Amino acid sequence: MSTPPTQNLPPYQFEPRHPPDRFPLPYTPDPSASLPLPPDRSALVRDIVSLYAGNPSESAMRHYHENSIYDDPFSFCDTRYKIAGQWYGLPKAFKSLNPKAYEVVANEKDEIVFKLRQEYTFKLVNITKVVDSLITLKLDPGEEKPIIRYHKDQWDEKDYDHEGL
Repeated sequence: MSTPPTQNLPPYQFEPRHPPDRFPLPYTPDPSASLPLPPDRSALVRDIVSLYAGNPSESAMRHYHENSIYDDPFSFCDTRYKIAGQWYGLPKAFKSLNPKAYEVVANEKDEIVFKLRQEYTFKLVNITKVVDSLITLKLDPGEEKPIIRYHKDQWDEKDYDHEGL
C-alpha cells in the first residue's frame, strides 16, 4: 500500500502535540543518551542545530518544505521563505547564539525529536539566557528524504498556543 500524497495537505495538519508523559521533564539534553540517526537524518539535525547557532544556509533551508511551518514562543512562520527570514535575522538580534548540547529522543518515520540547550546573548542589553527546548521536526511521510513540514520549538517545558505569550 502506498503512502497518500501529502503535497496539498494544509501544513497545520502536521503540528505535533505530545502527551505530557512521552518526553519526561526536564528538557535538559544528555548527548550520551542520544539516539543514533541514519546519515540523511543526522545531516538534517546538524543543519538545524547550525541554524540555531546563527549560521543560516541555503542547504539548511532546503530541508524545509515550501509550505512548512516554524513555531516557537516568539514567532510563527508559514512558508519556507518566512522561515528563512527568521533564521537569517537571528544574528542581527543576538550578540551570540550558542547551542550547548542536544540529544535525539525520538526518530520515527514522520518525526525527529531532540532536546536542545541553547544560549542566547542579546545585542542591545548584553543579557544571556539559557533555554532548554524540545524541538520536534514533523517530516513529510510522502517524501523519500526527510523534508520538514512542521518545526516546533517548545521552550522551557511549555507548549505555547499561537496567540502569543
